[in-house]
Amino acid sequence: MFHNPHMGWKTALAAAFLFAAPLAQAGVNPVPPYEPITVTADDETITLTGRDMTYGDVIRIARDGARVELADEAVQRAKDAYGLLLQGAAEGMPIYWFNRGAGSNRETVIFEGDPTSPENAEFLRKQQYARFANGARGGYGPEIHEEKLVRAIMAIRANTITYEAASPDLVRILVDMLNHRVTPVVMSRGTLGEGDLPTMGNIAATMVGVGDAYFEGERMPAREALERAGIEPLVPEGADQAALISTNAYAYAQVAIALAEAREVLEWADLSYAMALNGMNSSLTPISAPVQAMRPYDWLNWDAERVLDMLRGSYLFELDPERIIQDPESLRASSQRQGAAWQAWAVLRDSLHISINSSDHNPAVVPGITPDSSWELSTPHFKRYYVEGGPLSDGKSGFIFSNANWDPYPIANEIESFTIALTNMGVAVAQRIERFTNPFFTIVRPQDVIDPETADRHPVAHGGYLPTDLWQDLARLGTPVTPNGQAIIATVEDLEAQTRIKGQVARQAIDVLSHLVAQDLMTASYWMDIRRLQDPAREFGEAPTRAHAALREEIPWDMPPEDRPFRNPGQIIRDFMQEHPASEFYPGGPEEPEAASIPRAGVMPE
Repeated sequence: MFHNPHMGWKTALAAAFLFAAPLAQAGVNPVPPYEPITVTADDETITLTGRDMTYGDVIRIARDGARVELADEAVQRAKDAYGLLLQGAAEGMPIYWFNRGAGSNRETVIFEGDPTSPENAEFLRKQQYARFANGARGGYGPEIHEEKLVRAIMAIRANTITYEAASPDLVRILVDMLNHRVTPVVMSRGTLGEGDLPTMGNIAATMVGVGDAYFEGERMPAREALERAGIEPLVPEGADQAALISTNAYAYAQVAIALAEAREVLEWADLSYAMALNGMNSSLTPISAPVQAMRPYDWLNWDAERVLDMLRGSYLFELDPERIIQDPESLRASSQRQGAAWQAWAVLRDSLHISINSSDHNPAVVPGITPDSSWELSTPHFKRYYVEGGPLSDGKSGFIFSNANWDPYPIANEIESFTIALTNMGVAVAQRIERFTNPFFTIVRPQDVIDPETADRHPVAHGGYLPTDLWQDLARLGTPVTPNGQAIIATVEDLEAQTRIKGQVARQAIDVLSHLVAQDLMTASYWMDIRRLQDPAREFGEAPTRAHAALREEIPWDMPPEDRPFRNPGQIIRDFMQEHPASEFYPGGPEEPEAASIPRAGVMPE
């Protein structure tokens, strides 16, 4: 707190209390205000099959408000899995988290016999309702303040729940809540990153009209939100609570949003790099095709080709006797660092696509297979979990297995690999900003070109301390979360994956990197102006020229100092980047390396 030497100690003390009171009321880290989505895609419908959802689909549903529907095959798959669950219990099979308890109660008998008998059905309705309603007490604050994140969780679960033996009404209400923007109040803490049970429990409570929810961005009691949306509260059946909450959808939702946010930053980083090369009067040999062919990493080669294509038509392809033979390493190696970040991005994307199109539930309910489907299934041990089929499963057979599909690996590793790749890219960005202060590389100094009397009329060349501060903030986020095994639930559960934390760290790194790239863009655009003042005939390539012109609309080169906003120009540029994606200036480019295919979940290998 500031100290005024003319203020008496009593006055200072009173001021301190007045100053501290709002902070105490808000907490040390005040929770950000709720961020409702802006619906821009409500005329678009995305069909969920359980097989081919992409992170882009998640974003269109979660952030842009696209509607969803379930494909017929997904509805049938859900029906088959639910029927097999009921039939298995009726045949006397012990089923984890249904007719047996969960966790340390896995050997406890919950009920016996046909789950649809009047006595068992009534018991299950009461049990399931109590479990759903109790979900409102789960989790721990602060509340998730982004509507898009909660909707992403729901969208992913709507796509995968058709594998998980959910009742038809449970499957349906997830879709209805998404389409009518009933968004539960969800707590951010309480999950250990492998099975987001408390998170999904908050969503479960809204389904039965308990707790609070948002309807079209307005907070109210959950029952009122359902009523205003025209949705009947769920009457859960069977093992609906387990089918809903046993998932890593929270972690996957964080990854989907991170992928979308990171792509925008990476695209700007490539364009800013092209502009920096123009500003430095760089040699382009490091990103040339022959050089790249010597080291055939697909994503690194693609990134170099992409930046080179942005520069097509630039003065850099012309002979310049003042151009030095070799740039600082941070400029020469930027395509390697940025290409490697793109590669880590693609690995994470492909892993997410597998995760959000497959089952992460225990038990695994697999209709349509027999003991002849795989050699181990014909052994006495496995036959214990075979459902022969009957009226509750429409005669279909299958197996119900205990499993560890909720353990979110390898994606839990890949989240951190991506974050580390961003930090290794960020150090190059931070260093190349600083290299523009050294005439050993630039040859010319700004004051050699700009009239000293009017130098203060022009944007600053770089952010001074700020790029280093941002880099240090980013660097700390590159430290991996220590693997943890803390035995809990009577030591039945003894591993944790911390994907909640890892996803949050990744998104923080992306945010900090975006501010650092904004500083790079500020420096690069400034030096493009310097190069044009040196020679007004110079060209910079179509994409850098368009981006530079648009940026100068925000921060004019010749604006008098008294007209400049009292705001850090880097923040203005970062806002500009958010409002204008780099694809606005460079929409094409070389085709990306081929993506991994999305395998179909539940298909037995031949």
